Amino acid sequence: MSVGHSAVTTPRPVVWCEDDVDCGIRDLLTRLGDRWSVLAVVELAGGVRRFRELQRALPGISQRMLTLTVRRLERDGLVTRTVHPTVPPQVEYELTELGHSLTHLVRAMADWSYAHHDAMLASRQRWDEANPGSEIR
Repeated sequence: MSVGHSAVTTPRPVVWCEDDVDCGIRDLLTRLGDRWSVLAVVELAGGVRRFRELQRALPGISQRMLTLTVRRLERDGLVTRTVHPTVPPQVEYELTELGHSLTHLVRAMADWSYAHHDAMLASRQRWDEANPGSEIR
């Protein structure tokens, strides 16, 4: 994509990362491109959640994977973790201001996926029928 083309189609130039240089979009896609982070953000948008509440809200996530997911979100400044000195310790997670600023984008993705899910499934089916034996899935 040429710089001139991107200037026409976007309000500001697209910054492409080169080699292993960190850039904003790559960081965001790395964090939110995994299986659980977006779902955790969606759940935490509803307010403070204890670890077990969060785990129950995300069926299929293991304790280890949830721990890794919330720790990564915490590391990126999207979630805060509060440990209450009880026996056993109670741990609560909450979106930070930065995390809350992301929720409208996540909501827009969820709305888009809901609105276009049937069309995507139909397109996949047509493509699969036209390309039998393809390993693309």
